[in-house]
Amino acid sequence: MKKIISHEDISSICLELSLLLHAGVGVGDALALLVEESGPEYEELLTDIAKQVDEGAALSAALRDTGRFPVYVSGLVEVGEQAGRTEEALRALSGYYEYRTRLDRRVRSALLYPAVMLMLMLVVIAVLLIKVLPIFEDVYRSLGGRLTGMAGSLLSLGRLLDRIMPVLWVLLAVFVLFFAAFAASGPFRAKILSIWRKLWGDKGVAGRMNTARLAQALSMGMSSGLSLEEAVTLAAGLVEDVPDAKKRCMDCRGRLENGESQGGALKESGLLPAASCRLLELGQRSGSGEVSMEKIARDMSEESEAALEEMVGRVEPALVLVCSMLVGLILLSVMLPLMHIMSTIG
Repeated sequence: MKKIISHEDISSICLELSLLLHAGVGVGDALALLVEESGPEYEELLTDIAKQVDEGAALSAALRDTGRFPVYVSGLVEVGEQAGRTEEALRALSGYYEYRTRLDRRVRSALLYPAVMLMLMLVVIAVLLIKVLPIFEDVYRSLGGRLTGMAGSLLSLGRLLDRIMPVLWVLLAVFVLFFAAFAASGPFRAKILSIWRKLWGDKGVAGRMNTARLAQALSMGMSSGLSLEEAVTLAAGLVEDVPDAKKRCMDCRGRLENGESQGGALKESGLLPAASCRLLELGQRSGSGEVSMEKIARDMSEESEAALEEMVGRVEPALVLVCSMLVGLILLSVMLPLMHIMSTIG
């Protein structure tokens, strides 16, 4: 199976092609210019696409034949070609994949930073339990006492952790390798996020992000010459890994086929919020449906990113607070009895 190129590179290629087409350059010549400016990583790919186009193939067919682009890219380019709006389709794809690139970075940061903090917190607590508490136990024994109550239980836990330390090191190594691969490998990260979306992708912040993705897809489809019904069908392909979201797309398409108004179908199916549906209806009545959908997509993208940042902003101080409380509790459980013993001796 051929490796799909990154969202960032898809955005860059589509943007450069759209700019060259806007300047009046033909598709074949535009691809030839891209080959000259491309790096070694994509030179062979772009050369292959340019060769197929020069031989008479459509750009969408050439993209599909490489196996390196998502099906959605070649599908939307084909729609643009049929409607005579290839430039608009490429520009819309560039904007969408630029958003996906930005979102991928935010998701990676949102997951990695709390994970690193959690790992450090667990390491600090483990050091206290395994290395520090036994020192206090020795002090207590020298004074003729021993750790009891919570401190004694924590000491027992520390001894247990010390006995299974090899297992803990293996788990820590697996943890570090997993997140290193998540940060460095795009395909691995995409696979993990796909599993996440399949299980929990329609709830909370993830649900907002999916709705924003759908809004972006609808905006792309409409700006490329599709009707809303066709755009919804095409957008369903972007949420194959989120069953509930795909179900809403199919429900919306069915309502549109049955003659419901666009705003009503989008609202009743739950595909877009009610306020966004009203804005789209007003835009359609005034002949600016594409502009309205573009604004809806932009607003929902900003809202999903803000929700993600807000979640990270809550998790970080919560982890710090929990870590501080646990460390303080461990130290107090041994220091208070020790202070009592010292005051008695004094």
